[in-house]
Amino acid sequence: MKNKVVIITGASSGIGMALAIEFARQGAKLVLASRSSINDQNLLRLAPGLLDVTTDVTREEDCRKLISAAIDRYGRIDILVNNAGISMRALFCDVDLEVIRKLMDTNFWGTVYCTKFALPCLLESKGSVVGVSSIAGYKGLPGRTGYSASKFAMQGFLEVLRIENMKNGLHVLIACPGFTTSNIRKVALSKDGTSQGETPLDEGRLMPAEEVAIRIIRAIGKRKDRIVLTTMGRLTVLLNKFFPKLMDKMVYNHMAKEPDSPFK
Repeated sequence: MKNKVVIITGASSGIGMALAIEFARQGAKLVLASRSSINDQNLLRLAPGLLDVTTDVTREEDCRKLISAAIDRYGRIDILVNNAGISMRALFCDVDLEVIRKLMDTNFWGTVYCTKFALPCLLESKGSVVGVSSIAGYKGLPGRTGYSASKFAMQGFLEVLRIENMKNGLHVLIACPGFTTSNIRKVALSKDGTSQGETPLDEGRLMPAEEVAIRIIRAIGKRKDRIVLTTMGRLTVLLNKFFPKLMDKMVYNHMAKEPDSPFK
């Protein structure tokens, strides 16, 4: 990744921050996008010249300015990592539709906007488009209608993008972590759009964001089409291909065991 120009959205925490730190260690030139300024001292020491662009990926113009800023600084783009995302936890019958709209705007449209504006440069460099998706993009998760819908949509979009550009040298990676140590669950939206506040999972038993970042970067280097992380994640995807009804029941029972689950 030495001297590769890398744009990462949602870079202020979690997988995005872990990706930024690992890319910096490998000598990449970073363009980081988030709604708040980057102030991680470890990252700033590793990449003192990084470009920090305040960006709300739900806003098309913000995404356009992000890509323009990267081109103005470096003249090229080698890797775009669409990582910005939010989650939710509520039954569909209870949730405010604005919550689902917000998830689609962030998780799906944010990916579409950034990819659209970066695509000419990425085609020129024969670079990589990465979508940080989820197991929820393979299997619908109860209580996460908006999250699963947005990740299914992201994966469909990126799959078509890959096929359309088979002969153009564009690399498209769909990366699907399983449950990962991240603040995404703490800031997940409840049925009325307020923050959930506390994670319902035992974060200590989940894959660290740093390990997720290393595996994603390794997959970029190998120009893989997709990766599915964690044993449970891979097993979920595999079993769902052959036993979808059984997986419906297993997923329901698993998610119902969460503290304060919206269903039992």
